[in-house]
Amino acid sequence: MHRLESLIRPIPNFPRPGIVFRDITPLLANPKAMRLTVHQLLHPFMSEAVDMVAGIEARGFIFGALCAQELGAGFVPLRKPGKLPHRTESQPYALEYGVNALEMHVDALGHGHRVLLVDDLIATGGTAAASCALVERLGGVVVGCSFVIELDALKGRDALGARRVHTLLHY
Repeated sequence: MHRLESLIRPIPNFPRPGIVFRDITPLLANPKAMRLTVHQLLHPFMSEAVDMVAGIEARGFIFGALCAQELGAGFVPLRKPGKLPHRTESQPYALEYGVNALEMHVDALGHGHRVLLVDDLIATGGTAAASCALVERLGGVVVGCSFVIELDALKGRDALGARRVHTLLHY
């Protein structure tokens, strides 16, 4: 994990003072690190039957699609409102100052499809919890949630209840 952590660039005071942004673009630029990241994201779920991988906009698309390919599973994008062209279902979630939502096509999952949720980062857990709720409302079964980075002080995994959570790097 030290190899991956060395490719995460801390950007102080971004997007506002007091925040340290964890920039994953150096990791994305390194093909060996990307392969290692995907394998590590999937490691605890390799014995699970996974039909679909759901990736949260936007960086979750990168890791989620690569994980889906590795598993031989389908990929479902979870998008911000108004970005998907077909009929969608929406799930709101709270932000620090307001509310946002995620959407998924209503026909993206079959009833009982086993879904692995993938994203680059879990902070407060609101986005991940909304994603799980949306997947489950549309008939999916969340087998677990896998993240590259977890901001431990924000206790995001608490928002996911009893769901299986796997994280590669902790800050």
